[in-house]
Formats: sequence, structure tokens, C-alpha cells
Amino acid sequence: MTRDEYVQRAQAQDDWAPGWEAIDAAFGAVYPGVEPPHLATNMAVRAIFGGNEYLDGASLFPSPKGYQHVVSYGMSSLYAEAEDYGGDRSGWGYEMTMKVVAPGKPEAGWAVSVMSNLARYTYTSGRWFEPYQAVAGNGTPISIGSGSALTSLLVVPDTEVAGVDTVHGRLDFLQLVGVTQPESDWIFADPSLTVGRIRELAARLADATGPELVTDLERTLSLV
Repeated sequence: MTRDEYVQRAQAQDDWAPGWEAIDAAFGAVYPGVEPPHLATNMAVRAIFGGNEYLDGASLFPSPKGYQHVVSYGMSSLYAEAEDYGGDRSGWGYEMTMKVVAPGKPEAGWAVSVMSNLARYTYTSGRWFEPYQAVAGNGTPISIGSGSALTSLLVVPDTEVAGVDTVHGRLDFLQLVGVTQPESDWIFADPSLTVGRIRELAARLADATGPELVTDLERTLSLV
């Protein structure tokens, strides 16, 4: 699509959201024919209107493998804006994902809250996430009030949905994976070894729990 074609379509279709369509297409390739539940944020509290919510929402794809595959909408450029056309990356260059053991939308809502908090951090600090980083918690469960032993997060490429090139630039999908406090302490014990240890822990989790790296709030066993 040329820039002129992009501008013409944007003018003719004022609700066109090419970035949103790119996310839907990437997930649709993995979940063909699935219409996922969507959790939309309240328009009145979105940052564009002066609020503190930086995501437009999240969709929860029910995997036949028994988990909810959650994806954010809002870290990339979702809507048609001429200045976004042809960029190196779409918005921050990624959307967050998470695979959680949950029977449906209400039970997986905590994962959307995690994503919302990380989106707020990125937009307000200007610091974005990349593969093989970790997010250290403060010792409390990643799902507040759950009593879970999982307190921190790994950031890895999504194990099922590949990144895509869009009219707004590159869009990757970064999967958040819950880890225990001992695992987090081990990762951060030596900054020179952090990336290698994240890769190693992700491999151990894949061996122990499956290659999808599903976050199960009931997991208590630490793999370090």
C-alpha cells in the first residue's frame, strides 16, 4: 500500500484501524475462525482524554490447549495516522501477550491488569520492553490478592504468534511469563548473567510445563 493509498483510505473510512487489523490477522492465523472475548478500557479514563489508561483493551483467545491467550491493544499504532505510515516500528514496536490458566474472561482479567500497568510504565517513563528482559516484582503475587507464588515476569518472544510487518512498521508480540521469587532472585543476582539466565529459565520452564510457557498461578515449584 502506497502512502497515497493509505491517506485515501483513511479519509474515506474514518474508523479504519490498520494496526488493530494487523493484530487480529496475526492471531487469526493461529486461531482461525475464533471470535475472542474483548476487554475494552473505559474511554473516559484513556490517556488520550487525560486519564491514566494507556491500552485500548485486550482480547482473550481460548486456546484448544486449555489456556487463555491474552493480547494487548495499544502499545503499537492502532489507528490510521498519516505520520505513522512507513515507520520502522509500529508505536513501541510490540504488543504484550500472556498465556494464563483460566477458564474464561473474568478469571483472566488479572493478566490484562498486569499489561495495563506495564503499558503505563512504558508510556510515562519512555522505557520499553524487549525480548529476554525480566520485570522484577516487589515480592507480591503478580495477580494481586491471589496468594500465588509467582511474583515477577520474564519477557520473551511469543511462542506461537510471530511478529509481522505492518503499514506502520514492525510489530512483534512479547509474551509475559510469570516466575517465582527464587527464580527472580536468581535472574537478577548477577547483572552480567541476566539475559543468559532468562533464556535458561525459559528453557527449563518449557521442559517442565510445556513449550507454550503458560503462566499458572498455582505453580509453586521453583526451577532454580
